[in-house]
Amino acid sequence: MFSTAAGRFRVLALAEAVSWAGLLVGMFFKYVVVHNEIGVKVFGPIHGVIFVGYVLVTLMVREPLGWDRRTTFLALLASIPPLATVFFERWVSARQAQRGA
Repeated sequence: MFSTAAGRFRVLALAEAVSWAGLLVGMFFKYVVVHNEIGVKVFGPIHGVIFVGYVLVTLMVREPLGWDRRTTFLALLASIPPLATVFFERWVSARQAQRGA
């Protein structure tokens, strides 16, 4: 999975989405259910590290994957809304499969 640029990007895109979901759950518990910060204290730093990793991997794989500026911008933009990195990764993989077919 980590041996190819596409594999590295796929793993980080999924990890970023999962960490975003964990942070959202932590925020829900903090502000709605129990007013306890433990979920945010756990998932906040995890999401922060994975977010930075996603941005770095995105910038590192853009050339090997042949992304133009628009695609790179969309990949970076996808890191902001929760779970968007998964949808972007699937879209860009399908687009590259169409080009290769």
